[in-house]
Amino acid sequence: MRNVLPHQVIADSRFNSFHLLVFLWCFFAIGFDGFDIATYGIGLPLMMEDYGLTPVSAGAIGSYTLVGMMIGAFVLSALSDVIGRKKVLAICMLLFSVFSLLAGLAPNAQVFTIMRFIAGIGMGGLMPAVISLMTEYSPKKNRALTVAIMYCGYSIGSIAASLVGMYVMEHLGWRFLYWLGIIPLFTLPFFWKQFPESLSYHIVRKQGAAVASILNRIHPQGAYTAQDDFEYEAVQKRAEGTPVKKLFIQHRALSTFAFWAAVFSCLLMIYGLNTWLPKIMQGSGYGITSSLSFGLVLAVGQIGGSLLGGYLVEKVGHRVVLVTYFLLGSICFVCLSLTSSTALLYVLIAFGGACTVGTQNLINPYISEFYPREIRATGVGVSVGVGRIGAILAPVLIGLLLATNIAPQKAFMFFAIPCLLGSVAFLLVQERYGNFDHVRNERLALANKAAVAKS
Repeated sequence: MRNVLPHQVIADSRFNSFHLLVFLWCFFAIGFDGFDIATYGIGLPLMMEDYGLTPVSAGAIGSYTLVGMMIGAFVLSALSDVIGRKKVLAICMLLFSVFSLLAGLAPNAQVFTIMRFIAGIGMGGLMPAVISLMTEYSPKKNRALTVAIMYCGYSIGSIAASLVGMYVMEHLGWRFLYWLGIIPLFTLPFFWKQFPESLSYHIVRKQGAAVASILNRIHPQGAYTAQDDFEYEAVQKRAEGTPVKKLFIQHRALSTFAFWAAVFSCLLMIYGLNTWLPKIMQGSGYGITSSLSFGLVLAVGQIGGSLLGGYLVEKVGHRVVLVTYFLLGSICFVCLSLTSSTALLYVLIAFGGACTVGTQNLINPYISEFYPREIRATGVGVSVGVGRIGAILAPVLIGLLLATNIAPQKAFMFFAIPCLLGSVAFLLVQERYGNFDHVRNERLALANKAAVAKS
């Protein structure tokens, strides 16, 4: 019987068809998450007319959806450590698919709000699940970049929603955007058959055949069998206790609070922009198609920021890149509130996308790698759940700001504040207490000590 370190096998592996399968399904799921989130802001101007909504009430509906997302992030991420991340991801896809369709069929704003709230529960649980799974199954060498590219699916979904809004919404109405949300439901049978469960889930339950099967797909030359010892005792010992409590022990408390503040800041900006950008640009004198084109540019900037950031993280580390992104974002939003040049507006909005969703795409793997593997889903889920408070506040705060009759473009100045808060938060993260998959180095150090002692 061999002693095998499963997560070290993954860390040392080369990207192959198995990794690609995990990547594509996570990319697909997060893509519809991005599509669904962008849909509200894109359809908002026409929906406000249809339902007779004021800016404050429209912002409140957006916030109710985000309350559902916060609940989903807390409940479903904790549940994933019990029933498995694959099952939770399937539940999330089912919830947001069915209830997005029902939201598009809602006869009034009250029913629409309820349907969006339930869909939000699914969307809230989805993000931590795909991040933890993609982080777990990515080779260590390019993990940050792989997760960042995967999360570009969110921006691709936003781009798709913007394009549908620009070329179809005026003819088919805002409801058509929500009807498209049913598509993931039809893919669930294929997802269930193809997608692997979390490796940690199988190890904790001593399901050696399942662990060996997955590892043989990742590293066929290993010829792993169910009789191998896959760190069962060590993993089970680490899995003991309450996952949430573990976020605050072993010198992690300050970093946990810092992560919460950073995600709060980032989601405040993301959902404020997603909800109100088309309306702000319409209020600044742009037509509906032109205002939606700004959303398209925002999503392109998000992709660029994610890819560049993922590359830079491999060179200089997460914290340097994240602090820099936040500081540049604060400058960008101040400039957005002051410029009158259309060309410069497009450039700055793309830059804003890079410094918001692009930043969040890098925050997620940073948090995931900071915590030990057995509490990664909980660490990301709770951070995103607390951060959803910022997402909940954003639509209402910007709605109240616009209701004061200030020049709509001046609202961009507001986003500079969370940028500065986020940069300070990351300076407080104590990286020396993070996990960062130092398993092999620790084992080698112990082995060397043992060898020296014997000699």
